[in-house]
Amino acid sequence: MEQPVNLLEYEEQARSLLPRMVYDYFASGAGAEITVRSNRSDFDRIRLRPRALVGVGERDHAATIFGQKIPSPIAVAPMAFQKMAHPGGEIASVCGTGAAGALFVASTMATVSLEDIAAAATGPIWFQLYVFKDRELTKSLLQRAEAAGYTAVQVTGDVPVMGLRESDMRNRFHVPPEFTIKNVEHAGYGSLPPGDAEMGHALYTRCRFDADLSWKDIEWVCGLTKLPVLVKGILRGDDAVRAIENGCKGVVVSNHGGRQLDTAISTIAALPEVVEALAGRGEVVIDSGIRRGTDVLKCLALGAKIAQVGRPVIWGLALDGEPGVRRVLSTLRDEFDNAMALCGCRSIAHITRDLIARLNAD
Repeated sequence: MEQPVNLLEYEEQARSLLPRMVYDYFASGAGAEITVRSNRSDFDRIRLRPRALVGVGERDHAATIFGQKIPSPIAVAPMAFQKMAHPGGEIASVCGTGAAGALFVASTMATVSLEDIAAAATGPIWFQLYVFKDRELTKSLLQRAEAAGYTAVQVTGDVPVMGLRESDMRNRFHVPPEFTIKNVEHAGYGSLPPGDAEMGHALYTRCRFDADLSWKDIEWVCGLTKLPVLVKGILRGDDAVRAIENGCKGVVVSNHGGRQLDTAISTIAALPEVVEALAGRGEVVIDSGIRRGTDVLKCLALGAKIAQVGRPVIWGLALDGEPGVRRVLSTLRDEFDNAMALCGCRSIAHITRDLIARLNAD
């Protein structure tokens, strides 16, 4: 196969390589996938106003968040069951991410333990936390992440129940038994139940995760760790403010890649309201739909500090393990660098709101 030249081409090649059930699990969204499509199309509708003749011979991509300097504002979003895409799984992903100078966010639902991921990491790492009904297990995950060297925690707040993912229903999606959720295997929660009338991962969510999760629980999580906590799944300004009021240091503007509530607002459309509501009181991260370097620049211009990319990393992983992940992220970084140069930005600080000509225009 020819070497892909952009992230969309990685998906085309991965589709031909992966079993249909596996590809559909990673690629699909909820319902009619309207939100999946709008996550992309709303980026495409935003137009840029580049500056000319400002001198961009040298460009600095470095970003700082929670006092930590990272090589670029690009991060890998948390994603479950990565060994389904490639035997190297999360270890290949975190190594490829570090080699590309990006931030890696490890999932609670990883097929490798958070300690093993941390041991393999060569760059900054964060941990994504699901709050289990078993609060002692939840507490132990936080403690383990802090001890292993993770520097921030993203608490997922948009999965009280699983979204209705029709492709998974058609395929009778199941996680092969050789792939377990290593972080909670010791507690007897490592395997998804076989699904029949109800999909196995939907049943797992209903039985294990806390559908009654509230802001009081977020406050509880923040009180358990010295690490900065972000709530992932924020699409409204008032919820962003509540996150800060309950102890969080930031939010992740996310609709779970369109995998939860179909027809939910796209993340890039939600971003300005969240940034305006926080008014600098917390850090803003964004994910869902980011496929181009210009997308990253648009996220930063509208107030995000970090842009997280998900599915394209899985496609790179599927094609070539660690080198594939590195190439996906390097491609995105190189596109971002090109966009910075052409917009007249010498550093992240120069990526400002005045670069945006219009939002979601027809």
